[in-house]
Amino acid sequence: MPQPASLLAATDFSPQARQAGERAARLARETGAPLALVHVLPGDTLAALRDWLGAGTQPEQAMHDEAAAALAQQAATLQAGRHVVPDAVCASGAVLDEILREAGQRRAALLVLGASGTGFLRRLVPGSTAERLMRRSTLPLLVVRQPPHEPYRRALVAVDFSPWSQPAVALAHRFAPHAQLVLLAVYEVPFGEKLRYAGVDEATVERYREQARADAAHRLQALADACGLRPAQWRPCIVEGNASLRIVEQEQELGCDLVVLGKHGRAASVDLLLGSTTRHVLAEGAVDVLVSTARD
Repeated sequence: MPQPASLLAATDFSPQARQAGERAARLARETGAPLALVHVLPGDTLAALRDWLGAGTQPEQAMHDEAAAALAQQAATLQAGRHVVPDAVCASGAVLDEILREAGQRRAALLVLGASGTGFLRRLVPGSTAERLMRRSTLPLLVVRQPPHEPYRRALVAVDFSPWSQPAVALAHRFAPHAQLVLLAVYEVPFGEKLRYAGVDEATVERYREQARADAAHRLQALADACGLRPAQWRPCIVEGNASLRIVEQEQELGCDLVVLGKHGRAASVDLLLGSTTRHVLAEGAVDVLVSTARD
């Protein structure tokens, strides 16, 4: 009989990874999903050790034993503090391969990482390894940046009305079930500055602006209706400007503790995920970031 979809938290025992484990345990408690806590001993490090000392040496075994003990201790702490019983998995090999293999075997519904770390996770978020992980994985990814003292209370969901927007809203509702969802639509007046340079009067530009805003409001309501959100569960936020800047700005102004982004954008390109928008949010934002990978 197949296992139910689970949550998977990767750890290198750094404070940031422990925060990620705490958040994953809280989500497991809230959603009833099984939790796996995974640590990977990098295969290249072990290979270098074998080249120097030979295979099956005492230092190599000591590294495995130390990692297994630390993993068991972190799992026991989560069990005592969060009342969940995580599976502790200590593996070795290529870090990304092992994380994704374990996630696939467990039919994981979410992969949870700390925003930085002291070991292999330092290369994960942000950086080239994180980009490879996001490119390769079809799993939603939660990057934890803050201590999980309470459930998520207000989640900022950035939408652009592409096929990835509705699944992002659904994912936010699933993993932040107690949060009010702020659906953020960022619009720009097409060729706004060029229209002025071309001699178009300000009143006409303003009409374009109001039309763009009204269209965004209408589409936000339709999106909320399609997602089955009740009025008390969400609120609209419609602003003009650059999406990267406005996401971080509204996160701070509205007191959000979670930002949710779709993996792709209106152009169905990975640029939204791997380019300036996500990098800016991860670099400049202060709260957790949930990346949705599904589309309608």
